[in-house]
Amino acid sequence: MAATAHRPTARKRPAGAPTREPVRRRGRVIQWKGYLYALPALIVLTVFLLVPLGQLVQISLFHWDGISVSTWAGFDNYTEIARDPRLRAGFLHSFVLILFFSVIPIALALVLAAVTTRAGRLRGVSVFRAMIFLPQVVAMVVTATAWTAIYAPDGVLNTALRAIGLEAVARPWLGDFSTALPAVGLIGTWLEIGLCLVLFIAGIGQIPAELYEAAKLDGAGPVREFLAVTLPGLRGQITVALTLTVIAALRTFDLVYVATHGGPGNATSLPAYEVYNRAFGTGQVGSACAIAVTLTVVILLLTFLITKVQPQEDET
Repeated sequence: MAATAHRPTARKRPAGAPTREPVRRRGRVIQWKGYLYALPALIVLTVFLLVPLGQLVQISLFHWDGISVSTWAGFDNYTEIARDPRLRAGFLHSFVLILFFSVIPIALALVLAAVTTRAGRLRGVSVFRAMIFLPQVVAMVVTATAWTAIYAPDGVLNTALRAIGLEAVARPWLGDFSTALPAVGLIGTWLEIGLCLVLFIAGIGQIPAELYEAAKLDGAGPVREFLAVTLPGLRGQITVALTLTVIAALRTFDLVYVATHGGPGNATSLPAYEVYNRAFGTGQVGSACAIAVTLTVVILLLTFLITKVQPQEDET
């Protein structure tokens, strides 16, 4: 009897089990539906952000006063940023403001968040938190106007200094070359500390209480508990606060426009103010667009570098 070839029999698929091809097709259908849901937002983003940004880059390559015919400039408007001392000083001033808008508010907010959370049962703590956050809900023009009055030669600050015998320290704070930029920066500190405080208080509420109990069992005091438990638990919130405050420092315009107009001289000149001044003041629209593009690139670069510090979530 001749031997018959053994043919492997195909395994029977259980009844009702889906095949791979339908699953792949179903995934593609779901993916395309997701794009359709995002399509309206993508259209708005393209029309109101990407297209104007492309036009901004295009105009930055021309010499144009906004009225007459433009002439080709190439990268002259960009090289001017490196050659012009006023423009270089404006970008340098922005980096100085990062100290006042970001570093100081984050440091103070960390201390205040640690203190207020430990004193959460005391009366009036919620009112104190609301007062700290109040600058975030006040219009920037109102804030700048109020602080201009405070910094005035006969304002509240100089009056208080004279009252305690420090008349020699009193000066026109926004009119002095040496104090104008720090004075603007302190306004930024007052503005941003509330935002940082709210972020940190919310972050402390998400830290497991078991970690604090374990630290107390190990004999940790308030400072060691803050350094070992609170600070590591707020890395994500610190990254968010740093991103928001750095962007606020680099794009500051209305505060300087109302308080100093970039003066005295160019002591408080900033890139965002130079964009406005050149576009609507001196008729250098091409140069203004080049400054705006450069500022956008700087903000995106710093934002990218900051997000690299953000901790990655543990994979389960």
